Order: sequence, then structure tokens, then C-alpha cells
Amino acid sequence: MPKTALSAVLLVLACLLVPLGALSTWAKYEIGDRDSYVATMAPLASDDAVRTAVADEVTGAVMKEVDVGPLQGAVEAFVRDAVRSFTETAAYKMAWDAANRAAHDAVRRAWSDDSDGAVTIDLAPITQQIKQQLDDDGVPFASKIPVRHTEITVLQSKDLGQLRQCFHVLQVAGARLAVAAAVLAVTGVLLATRRRRAAIATALGAALAAAALAAAVAIGRALTLDDLPSDISREAGAAVYDALTASVRAASWVLVGAGLLVALGAWLFPRLRRAAAA
Repeated sequence: MPKTALSAVLLVLACLLVPLGALSTWAKYEIGDRDSYVATMAPLASDDAVRTAVADEVTGAVMKEVDVGPLQGAVEAFVRDAVRSFTETAAYKMAWDAANRAAHDAVRRAWSDDSDGAVTIDLAPITQQIKQQLDDDGVPFASKIPVRHTEITVLQSKDLGQLRQCFHVLQVAGARLAVAAAVLAVTGVLLATRRRRAAIATALGAALAAAALAAAVAIGRALTLDDLPSDISREAGAAVYDALTASVRAASWVLVGAGLLVALGAWLFPRLRRAAAA
């Protein structure tokens, strides 16, 4: 194969690996690592939509266990206020992190096997805290509330389908795809007859591939929210999706900017050099 053709093949492969490298790094070091996953989900403890969803689930679970007759509505409002108040405390954030740490195993199972179950966050630790708070406030029935597993769904694993195999490959690859993209790009440019043009084309191709990744994440967001069951808050689902994909979106736009800057620099360099010589 002529050097020019080999160079073109290597550069095309490098551009194609740019979004895959970003995805594989994300899959390996953010979703696959428990501490990183918990840190990613931690800010959602302060998200209003997520707090509302948690308050609805916990309040519903508590009210199923008590019967106060005509006072049901007033007691439910009191419990909801208590839950909302608790979601503003440091104890709630600790309970949220603990729940997500426990949920990480379910996330990994959802992406790695053919289970049709949903990925859920168990709110039992939060319910226990609410029970204690109501008991401290002197609510008569509070001490008799059983703390059951109250779950909020964050992912429907049955909808992942063929994505599981792709995700598994990306996790195994880790940062290797990003490194491979860089090596192929450098090798392709060095083999090119017109290296400056090859560098410009590669930078623009990488920027275009990264922009395609950003677009794919946005499209995936719309599709994911459209497929949410009616009993799951759309706003909370959007917050979870945005938190999980934040680093991918950021990496995409960083790569777009870097590609455009490299292309502009390669185009301007000879012109600036000639101007300086003149």
C-alpha cells in the first residue's frame, strides 16, 4: 500500500476513534468505578427535581403504612414537608451517597448481563431518618412505621438491548482507544506527503467526530426521556441523565475546540512565518 493511502487510512481511523476513546474512558473510569460513580451522582442530592421525586416516593411509602382516618391528608402533608426538610440536610446527602454506592452494583449488572430488571436506588436509609425525625417531633404513629425498601428507578435495564455488548467492549478498552487515536494521528501525519494539510484535515475530522458524539448524547437524552415510564419524574430522569453524561459532553466540546484550534494553528503557522521573515 502506498504511503499516501496508508496515511489516509490511519488518519480516518484516528478520527473515528476520537469519540470512541472519549466513551471508553467514561465507561471505564466513571461508570465502572464505584467511587467515581458516587461522586458523579452526589450533586443530584441538591437537585430540586430529584429531591421532589425522593419526597414523593418516601411519603407514599410512609402513608401506605399508616391510617389516620380523616387526618390522612393533613398527616400526608406533614410527612411530605418533613421529607422535603430532611433533603436539605447533610444527613440526607450522606444517605444519598450510601444509597448510590449500593446501587452501583446494580448499574454494573444492568450493563453487563441480560437482566430485565430496573436499576433502582433504595431509599430505605432516608425513610429510616424520616421515621426518627417524626418520632423526635412527637408524631404518635412514627415509631410504628416499618422501614421497607422504597426504590426510585434511575435506569430500565431491559431497554439497553445491544448497547450492553458495546458498553462492555468500551469498558475493557478503557483509555487505550484514546491513546490509539493519538498514535494513529501522529503516524498518519508523519507518513503524509503534505503533512500540514494532513494535520489540518485530521484536526477538522476529529472536531467533527467529537461534535457527532455531542449530538449523539443529546439525541440519547431525548430518546431516554421519551421512554421513561409514566410514574418516573421526567425532570428527575433528565437530571440523572445529565449528571451521568456530563463528562462525555464536556470532553466532546473540549475535543471540538482543540481540533479547531489545531487546524487554525496549522493553517496560520506558515503565513505567520512568512510575514515574520518579510
